[in-house]
Amino acid sequence: MPDSLGYRYKIAVVVPSTNTSAQPEVDRLRPPGVTNHIARMVINDDSMVERPGFDHVMHSIRSSTEPAIRGVLTCDPDHVVVAVSPESYWEGAVHHGRVLASMREISGGRPVTTSPDAIRAALASHGDLTRVAVITPYLPVGDDSVSRFFTDAGYDLVRVLGLGCASPAKIAHVSEDRLRAAVREVDGPDVQAIVQVGTNVAMARVAAQAEAWLGKPVISNNVVLYWHALRSGGIQDAVHGHGELLANHLTLPSSRVPALNAL
Repeated sequence: MPDSLGYRYKIAVVVPSTNTSAQPEVDRLRPPGVTNHIARMVINDDSMVERPGFDHVMHSIRSSTEPAIRGVLTCDPDHVVVAVSPESYWEGAVHHGRVLASMREISGGRPVTTSPDAIRAALASHGDLTRVAVITPYLPVGDDSVSRFFTDAGYDLVRVLGLGCASPAKIAHVSEDRLRAAVREVDGPDVQAIVQVGTNVAMARVAAQAEAWLGKPVISNNVVLYWHALRSGGIQDAVHGHGELLANHLTLPSSRVPALNAL
C-alpha cells in the first residue's frame, strides 16, 4: 500500500545543513498526495569570502552528499532532489554526467534532479532562451563558478549579480526588498530570462511577482528543482501562485534538451 499522505509521490530533498530556506519553500509547492522528505548534508558555516573558504564549502557539500542521500533512502522516496546551486558540482559537462550517474547509483536507481538539468529544462520549456542574467548569493569568488556553468552550457550570460553573502547560513538573511532590487539591477531589454541560483535564497515569492512586472521568466532555484522533480515523476498538476513553470508547464521538454554530458 502507498503512504497515506504521499500516495502519489514522495520526494527526498537533500540540502546543506546550513540551509533554512529550501524546505519551507518547497513545502509550499506540494500538490495533494505529494510529500517532501528532507535530508541534510552536514557542513559548517564557513567563510566564503576568499577562494580557499569558498572551495572548502563546496568540497564539504560534495563529500557529505552521499551520506545524506543514503540516510533518506530508508523512507523509500520516489525521487531525489539534490538542492544545491549548479556550481556545487560543476567542473564541466562531462564531469556533471559522471556526478549525476553516481548520484543515481547511490539513490538505488531512483531519478535524481540537480540544478544544472532543471535550469536547462526550464529555459528550454520557455522557448530555448539563451540570453540570461543571473543572481547569485555570492561574492565575486563564487560568481566566477556560476558564470562558468552558464557559459559552458551554451548560454549568453548578459549580467551576473552577486548578493555578497559571506557564509552559507547568511545566504538566508537576504531580504525580499534586496531581491526585488537585484531583479531590477540585472534586467534589461537584452535579457530573455533571469535565473537565481542558491537554494538558501528565499526567492520563490519574489520571482513569481517579478514575472508579472517584467513579462519574462524569472526562475528561482528551489522552484525549478521542485518543478523538475514533479514533472519527471509524471505529476502534471498546475500549481498556481508560484510562477509560470508550475502553473503552465506541465511536462518536461525532454526531447529538446540534450544531456549536459552530451554537449
